[in-house]
Amino acid sequence: MSRKKTNDDAGAFAYSLDRVLHEKARLGILTALLNQPDGCLFGDLKRLCDLTDGNLSRHLQVLQADELIEIWKASGPGRPQTLVRLSNAGRKAFLGYIEELSNVVADAQQAGVRRRRADPPPGFAPA
Repeated sequence: MSRKKTNDDAGAFAYSLDRVLHEKARLGILTALLNQPDGCLFGDLKRLCDLTDGNLSRHLQVLQADELIEIWKASGPGRPQTLVRLSNAGRKAFLGYIEELSNVVADAQQAGVRRRRADPPPGFAPA
């Protein structure tokens, strides 16, 4: 849902994109988890997001600190397993982020379709 804006509106293009969610690797992690509502094993998440063990672990720590994900551990015969899934708050926050990002995309597409680049006003020269 795009908001109506004009260039004269104060804050017309001041979007509220959470920096924790907006980071490239975390964006991939959250998208993968949104597609796996029952959670995703660490190794599968690592493969889906093309991250190293250490890089994924660090991003998961950030997301867990903000209570956006839940991490579950299982041990038994064989290797221990780690299951990661979106928390209810994380799902809500990420869907809100996606809605705001949709506003950015819609505004950019509208501007690209309706606006042409004009010559600068008289008296302006390249810097």
